[in-house]
Amino acid sequence: MVERVGGRRTRGSEEGDTVRNKPFATGRLRAGAEPSAPDKKIIALVYDFDGTLSPKPMQEYAFLPKLGIEPKDFWAECTRVSKDERADALITYMHLLYKKAKEKGVRIDRADLVAQGKKVELYPGVETWFDAMHAYVKKHASDAGIMVKHYLVSSGLTEIIEGTKIYPHFANVFASEYWFEAYDLPFPKRVISDTGKTQFLFRINKGIEDLGQSINAHMPEDERPIPFSNFIYFGDGDTDVPSMALLKKNGGHAIAVHGPDESDKKCVELFKAGRCDFYADADYRKGSDLWKRTCLLLDRIIADVKVKEEARGLGE
Repeated sequence: MVERVGGRRTRGSEEGDTVRNKPFATGRLRAGAEPSAPDKKIIALVYDFDGTLSPKPMQEYAFLPKLGIEPKDFWAECTRVSKDERADALITYMHLLYKKAKEKGVRIDRADLVAQGKKVELYPGVETWFDAMHAYVKKHASDAGIMVKHYLVSSGLTEIIEGTKIYPHFANVFASEYWFEAYDLPFPKRVISDTGKTQFLFRINKGIEDLGQSINAHMPEDERPIPFSNFIYFGDGDTDVPSMALLKKNGGHAIAVHGPDESDKKCVELFKAGRCDFYADADYRKGSDLWKRTCLLLDRIIADVKVKEEARGLGE
């Protein structure tokens, strides 16, 4: 979380970005903040991280190299241990990371993991994508007051994400996290599984981003600040299927991406199964297929918001 990284502040924002110039915390609203008003004019762009915004799992850029461990060997061991112990795969990988660190005599703390985030590589165009999406919506929504918020929902590590260049662009980040204060070695504090990601889609939908608040109470659709129809989810594979399915079932949208040098087989399968609206190379530069297909969905959402706003006005 921001306040636990030594008071790190978000960077200033450009014109049209009303989110990034405010302090925020991972998994909770900043002190005194109120949920967004239910005006239905917010578009939520929600991203997976590994394989979606970055070519490789984030642990492979600095964490595993620091321990002198080959990534394929580490992930194979995670799979084996998880199967043998009948343990949750995500808890297993978080456990093995700090177990391996202890075996190597390497102490890992929050500051170290955040620093590792600087070495994480991103797909082409990712760094400029967020401001570009704000500018696109501002231009095409005219004076309708429609705005974009970016969210990250990942099974990766919050601490590493905090150190990446793109961290300040997110209105909120929901990711797995270590608990450093309570133990000599880090201990899993929060683990976000494939199906667990859907909880955070509901939190965004209901405007209940504080993890200390329950989202189980019924909330009428007309009181929810960001309708699912205003969501676009970006993911790269099977781990994103529950989130894609939830959004598609509730009128939302999804785009599957794959690395430029990778096969699009999985994306094609997701498309044919109705899990996503489009698929494309993970090229976030202006003019790419991903750019054009995202803009098509944004145009559709903007038009839909305007139609509903006009109809709402007639009923007053």
